[in-house]
Formats: sequence, C-alpha cells, structure tokens
Amino acid sequence: MAKARGPQVGEVAPDFELPSQGGETVRLSDFRGKQTVVLYFYPKDNTSGCTAEACSFRDSYEVFTEAGAQVIGVSSDSVESHDGFAQRYKLPFVLLADAGGEVRKAYDVPATFGILPGRVTYVIDREGVVRHVFSSQANIGKHVSGALEVVQSLATA
Repeated sequence: MAKARGPQVGEVAPDFELPSQGGETVRLSDFRGKQTVVLYFYPKDNTSGCTAEACSFRDSYEVFTEAGAQVIGVSSDSVESHDGFAQRYKLPFVLLADAGGEVRKAYDVPATFGILPGRVTYVIDREGVVRHVFSSQANIGKHVSGALEVVQSLATA
C-alpha cells in the first residue's frame, strides 16, 4: 500500500470545505483565480507556539494582503475555540475548524512524536497550485517569512 502524501510543489492543492471562526463555510476553491492562499496548519489554539505563529501572521497580514494573498489557519479546534482565539489576539484572518482532521489528512500534515498535530505552511497560487511547503514544529518565524517571500515573488511575477 502506498504511503499517503500531501500535495507537493507544482501539484494542485486538494480542495476542501470547512467552517470558519464566524461559522461561514470556506472552500479553498473560492479563492481560485482571485488570490494566493497561505494555508497554515497548526496544533492548537491558545498554546504558546501557536499564539506566537498566529500573532506573527497577524503582524505581517497587511503585507500579505498587499501582495494579493489570503492567510488561512487550520487546526482541529472548534469554531468556538477559534472565535475566542481570534478575538483575544485580534487575528484579522480566517481560522478553520478541521474537527475530524480530514483536511489535515488530505494534506498529510505529520504528527510530531506521533501525537502532537504538526505545523506545516503551504503557499497556493491563484490557479490552486502549491508553490511552497514548509514544515517545522519549532522554527515558527520561518513559516511566516518563507511564505511572505513566496507570496511577494508571485505578486511580481
């Protein structure tokens, strides 16, 4: 049996449909032809590393939007948890509730030590093609800076 693997650079990102912190349904395909998407998977709301990562994306959000990108965070937390997390830290971007972990599985986001949900960032261009993948549980700042470099290069291409 072949091992599942997430989308690689140059491949089309799997479409999905999940509820946001406001309860709206968000589909990846809604952004096709309109915006680059920075899709980042993180372990859990209100934990130190995830809060630092979310606040880093928040602090760079204007630069992402000026370059034509939408930032979307995904974890297994509930819509209610995401809503509280977004309000507490004034997060201007969408957080999606992947309660059953189906999208995490479709993107083959690995677990750290086999238990902690992994931290992976994808940059998906306007055509839905993956242009960048960065996976690191610890190097949180690189998720934001690496994604920003790719988004800016796509904006000038």
